[in-house]
Amino acid sequence: MTSIVFYFEVHQPHRLKHYTVFDDHPFYFDDEKNRAICEKVADKCYRPATRLLLDLVRRHEGNFRVSFSITGTALDQFERFCPDVIELFQDLSRTGCCEFLAETAYHSLSFLYSREEFRRQVEMHIERVRALFDQTPTVFRNTELIYSNELACELAEMRDEAGERRFYGTLCEGVDRILGYRSPNYPYAPPGGLIGREGRPFTLLTKNYRLSDDIAFRFGNRAWEEWPLSAEKFARWVDQINGDGYLCNLFMDYETFGEHQWADTGIFHFLEALPGKVFETNPGHNHFNTVSEAMRRFAPVGEYDVPNAISWADTERDLSAWLGNAMQVNAIESFYALEEPILQRVREAGESGDPRRIEEAGYLLEDWRKLSTSDHFYYMCTKYWADGDVHKYFSPYDSPYDGYINYMNVLDHLRRRAGA
Repeated sequence: MTSIVFYFEVHQPHRLKHYTVFDDHPFYFDDEKNRAICEKVADKCYRPATRLLLDLVRRHEGNFRVSFSITGTALDQFERFCPDVIELFQDLSRTGCCEFLAETAYHSLSFLYSREEFRRQVEMHIERVRALFDQTPTVFRNTELIYSNELACELAEMRDEAGERRFYGTLCEGVDRILGYRSPNYPYAPPGGLIGREGRPFTLLTKNYRLSDDIAFRFGNRAWEEWPLSAEKFARWVDQINGDGYLCNLFMDYETFGEHQWADTGIFHFLEALPGKVFETNPGHNHFNTVSEAMRRFAPVGEYDVPNAISWADTERDLSAWLGNAMQVNAIESFYALEEPILQRVREAGESGDPRRIEEAGYLLEDWRKLSTSDHFYYMCTKYWADGDVHKYFSPYDSPYDGYINYMNVLDHLRRRAGA
């Protein structure tokens, strides 16, 4: 038996305007560019892919199941620029075959720098998911799949409004140097016997990066020895997991479908055919689960001990995509140094009772949080070769140094607004 866990991350950052030391205004974000990109990706991915998923759920009578996390920054832009995308996700939610996960509202690195802000952003995101999709997330996914034992401890202690444990578990990368001889196709637990929701062991689902990347990165590569990848071939690979685990954790960016892998690669035909081929291969043994279903259905088989943070980014699978050089470290430390001054401004505005001061402080806090998004630091990465090419693909800047200068110019103006 193999249970496929299809998880998709949906994210769009608030990209910055070109901002120089001579600029003196609080309008940091490039709404025109953000609208254009959001609408382009909606046309290429969000609309056709989500309609296809809806069709697959209905066609397979609820046996095809998927999981998503959608960042707060993406939801902001959907509401402003393409609200019909949210309606499509709401339709998917109502099928009962789609689960939405919690994450940090601004796709931030807050867990590494501010536990208080981390908890605030998690609760903000949960409320957003509840309001839009009528679901209360019970599984967490940290920004860029960043994970460590310390994160598991934090999540296991989080409580909901009734005082019950909030999460069954979390997702993380299946890193070879940590798994060793073991397979990513089993659920694991962090060290220490942590307990999750309903008294179950706090559970980790580890990404099968080889099979995930076959779809997300290699699918359209004509030089790949397995090209072209058919749904029938992939279904056979999934079935071969039987006996070497019972989960196939396929975690990837949702933008894989139509944006990173264009429609003319056949990616939508592949996705459309895949569930049927999975069910036809070894009938009755292979199926789909949401992440929480997998965590409730399968008990951890051992410990996944991660003392140092890992992620799903780059070949190192560590934090170097965001904290690998002095520019990145300086930028993020300067950013978090503003947390207390800005929160103090918010407190003082609230105590004053002055509506104008309260509004200004609210805008200040929102701008600060938008600047917490991990993408801003990702753009400053100075890696080369394949990893560097990926960073360049996503970056709106000509160079990492331009990204750093632009960000620090904005941050300097925000610092003056905060009086810090």
